[in-house]
Amino acid sequence: MRSAPLAAAMACLALAACSTRPVDTQLPLAYEVPQGASAAGAVALDTWWTVFEDPELTGLVETALARSPDARSAAARLQEARATRQGALLNFLPQGNAVGAASRTESKLLEGTAVNIPGFSQTGTSETRAANFDVTWEIDLFGRIFAARRAANAEMAAARLDYEAVRASLAANVADAYFQIRGLAIQLEDAQETVRIQRSLSEVAQRRADLGLGTSSDVDRVAGDLAQAEAQAAALEAELQAQRRVLLILVGRGIEPTANLPVSTEVGAIPAVPETIPGELLARRPDVRQAEAMLVSALGRLDYAKLAFFPTFRLTPGIGITESEQPGFSSTIQSWTIGGNVTVPVLDVPRLLTELKAQNARTEQAAIAYEKAVQTAYGEAENALVQLAADRRRVDLLDAGESQARRAFEASQRGYAAGLTDLQTALGAEQSWRAVRSQETAARVQALRRAVQTYKALGGGWPAPAIPTNKEAR
Repeated sequence: MRSAPLAAAMACLALAACSTRPVDTQLPLAYEVPQGASAAGAVALDTWWTVFEDPELTGLVETALARSPDARSAAARLQEARATRQGALLNFLPQGNAVGAASRTESKLLEGTAVNIPGFSQTGTSETRAANFDVTWEIDLFGRIFAARRAANAEMAAARLDYEAVRASLAANVADAYFQIRGLAIQLEDAQETVRIQRSLSEVAQRRADLGLGTSSDVDRVAGDLAQAEAQAAALEAELQAQRRVLLILVGRGIEPTANLPVSTEVGAIPAVPETIPGELLARRPDVRQAEAMLVSALGRLDYAKLAFFPTFRLTPGIGITESEQPGFSSTIQSWTIGGNVTVPVLDVPRLLTELKAQNARTEQAAIAYEKAVQTAYGEAENALVQLAADRRRVDLLDAGESQARRAFEASQRGYAAGLTDLQTALGAEQSWRAVRSQETAARVQALRRAVQTYKALGGGWPAPAIPTNKEAR
């Protein structure tokens, strides 16, 4: 006990040496996005997929959240975290087990003189039965349990936020895959339309050749373009089939026929995104909230490492009963004990100092990870908003170009059928129109996928108000 002042002094030095710096989570007041990039109006970020007004998409997302292997695996990890938290806190409750023992001994003297004094007999049968219940209970005078609870609750909150982050990512992945499939369906429809146009041009070229108004080379050229269009349509049909299977597996319906997944060939309108400020990411993004929770956990473990330098007091009560039977002798003894012990770290101080420094470094890493999560979230949100605004402008420009190219193609097709233009002009106009239409379709699909990315980047896809804050978790 004389070493206690020395240990306390070293503990004070250790606590003074470990300090945590403030965490920098400052964000700009607004995003650097073009004017009008976000639209006013209430958008339910919790269930952003309903904004697309597509019942098929809504059903796929809800099915995935309920049946997907990813969602069920995340739920299992959450259950594990709950059990781990409970186990960490149970260590501070009284610990002890009931122990019972029994034995029977048969003794037979082979040589010598038998002793038959009661209680000391060398021969015969002896039986012993005992039961004990010993308890150990740490008397927490310095708040170790509060530090441990702080860390355990924060880790539990991090697990819950990880669960929500997985579900949010799953919803975004389902929507992204769905719009990819829709894009493929539209491309397939365009390819089939191209096949129809090429067949029509082939018929016109053959008719003109039969009338002596065209050449056989025109017929052969159109036939080659027709074969190429048919091959492209076949490739898109196979790719669409494969992507449908991938989406069914993602939502937990992997063994169903792909025909059970109808996909519209209408691109649909690009939905608006809500007006938001960067500071809302701190509350809405599950990955940011998870990083904050892990920092809180690290701080709790740092407090616990500091408290390891202080004495530990334990109570050790116990009760027991012992029965013994020998030839000519029997006894029953009941006992109880009350005691305690105190442990003061002395030679363990260098080891505890090393552990404290290591935990302090881990806390610094958690703080840096939290800062990085905040900055990453801001960057992803701003980039998504900027790119979505660019996609909208691109779609508007391609819409106008597609209308003009379609009118030019229709005019050249009528002129070729009437013998006013040659095949080269008709094919050139058709190729120009198909190229612009393909770009316009791809831009619309890309804008829909970008909208999904934007909703996710803004922290959509999970019910943020339903999750306790890290302050409440302490």
